[in-house]
Amino acid sequence: MFVRTNRHSRGGPSLASVLLCAAALVAAGPTAQAQQDDARTILKAMSDYVSGQKTIEFTFDSDIEIITPQLEKIQFTNSGEALVSRPDMLRAHRVGGYADVALYFDGKTASVYGKNVNGYAQFAAPGTLDQLFTALRAGHGVALPGADFLLSNPYAALSADVMEAKHIGRGVIDGVECEHLAFRNFDTDWQLWVEAGAKPIPRKVVITSKTINGAPQYTFRVKSWKTGFEPPADAFKFTPPAGAAILDPNNLIFLDELPPEAPAPTGGNP
Repeated sequence: MFVRTNRHSRGGPSLASVLLCAAALVAAGPTAQAQQDDARTILKAMSDYVSGQKTIEFTFDSDIEIITPQLEKIQFTNSGEALVSRPDMLRAHRVGGYADVALYFDGKTASVYGKNVNGYAQFAAPGTLDQLFTALRAGHGVALPGADFLLSNPYAALSADVMEAKHIGRGVIDGVECEHLAFRNFDTDWQLWVEAGAKPIPRKVVITSKTINGAPQYTFRVKSWKTGFEPPADAFKFTPPAGAAILDPNNLIFLDELPPEAPAPTGGNP
């Protein structure tokens, strides 16, 4: 901010104070750049580590906030687990107060089973996990926050729209020391806590939707993490339960983490 001043005023800034301010501005430049470089380096290390694991099994908790028409902020919580075998196998399960949903993918067919509605949908999806996530997001309207971490090249997806990156410092998630990173996109801010040390696991993600009144957040926390094992041969096979109804794969509303009457959240993925 600039303020018009009287050059003859005795109350004007001294030469010493001007020089000190200039020195502070010069010093801030390299520090900010170092923070950004550190954040991107840690993000790249995390991405390389995760994408380098052929098989991953993890459990998680998630929270999603919505803003009601009365401007009240409400949070909904879920827990789940996932099993990944690269490049084209996935089994995931999420349960909350309004849905109990399982997803199976064997490299050819995606099956989504909603226990709460005793129904399932299936659609052909030959290809990799990258292609599955694209199909779910674009073709079926499923947001999948956090799925970018399981892509074959997470760093490219996560850093694509980043306008600003910071290495905040250290934090502790469930007793595990982590590197705390913060990123800014056009319409979202997102924070990431990466386990410090030889296994840079993503331990927590918080996505803040800046363009929505009240700035609701989506939080994803990894509770357990396991790699380096061979999954059972039938781990990704889906067998419809007896009596389960066949549902339209273009209407996957039963996948949602929110009750049907809740306002739809908007905002991007990290």
